[in-house]
Parts: sequence; C-alpha cells; structure tokens
Amino acid sequence: MLQKKYQTEKRAAAFYDNQLINYLNPAMQEFISQQEMVFISTADQNGNCDSSFKAGLPGFVRVKDEKTIFYPEYRGNGVMASLGNIVENPHIGLLFIDFLHNQIGLHINGRARIIENDALTDLHLPDSVMNIIKEEEGEKPERWVVIDIDEAYIHCSKHIPAFKKVNKEIFWNTDDAKKKGGDFFKVKKLKKKAESVR
Repeated sequence: MLQKKYQTEKRAAAFYDNQLINYLNPAMQEFISQQEMVFISTADQNGNCDSSFKAGLPGFVRVKDEKTIFYPEYRGNGVMASLGNIVENPHIGLLFIDFLHNQIGLHINGRARIIENDALTDLHLPDSVMNIIKEEEGEKPERWVVIDIDEAYIHCSKHIPAFKKVNKEIFWNTDDAKKKGGDFFKVKKLKKKAESVR
C-alpha cells in the first residue's frame, strides 16, 4: 500500500528480487562469524516492542547451518524483557552492523526459542564446535537463544558511520553498579526525589 502511495514499487521489487533470501548464504555466514554485536527486536503477544543490544567475542552469534543461528544470553538486569517476549511471541529481528570495516549491515528475521545450557547438545553440533564454544564462552552464558531463519537481507552502507575500536575492559556477569553504568540517566535519583516530595 505505501509502496504504491509513494511510488517505490519498482525499487522495492528490485530489492525483493536481488537482495532478499530465506537462508544465510556463505557470505552472510562469514559476516556473522566476524561480528561482536547485534541489535535485536522482539514483541510480546500484544505487539508491544522491545529492542536490545547484544555483544560478545567475534562470532558470539554462531551459525549452525544456513537456516539456524544461536547466541548466548549473559547475565543481565534480571528483567529478561527479550526472553519474556520470545516466550509469548517467537518472532525476532536481528540487525548486525559492521561499523569497523565495511560499514554494511545484515538483517535477519525469524522465530526464536530459548534453550538452557545443558540442552545445547540438542543442536547436534560437532564435538569440535562444542569444544570451541566451551573454550570461548566458559561459564558466561546463562542460556541460549536459537533462531530459525525466515529471511535475510542487506542494510545498505550509505548512512552507516565508520567507527574505530578502542580497548575497553569487559566485566562479564557483574552486578557492580558502577561497572554497569550506575545511575547514568539519573532515574534512581529522580525517583528518590519524587518520593521525598510526597
């Protein structure tokens, strides 16, 4: 409807014909293996949306095959907004953006499910892959999210900025408020102030 209204049907048709596939081709699989971050979007059963940022070592989102990827869920704030949404509504969107090298992105849409650490063997990964996962991840993951892929397509590079990576110490699984960012947006402070006024 909007394509017709804004007369973008021809461009959209070219995109569907040339860029959209329902699996990960080898170039996409290689791209994912190099990424250290991904943005995910989920929604609950009523369509209320949530977006989240996930990060890890390069290749922390792993490709099982052309139709399946999975990523670790590390210790967070305990809210589990994304996981809660997945339980109610398995549809998920992922956006990988390479800010460092090629300034290009990859969209993946699919259906997600949660598996516990001891169920990772149910994915029937080769022992060599399981050993690499154990070596790289150790005890960091609390559980895993597995995505069955419905579609994959490019995010064009024209507006993606080029970033430069700097060293930063990562504090996996910490509950230390200062290391997590503290009250950076002053929410706790404002709530306390509001409560004292009541």
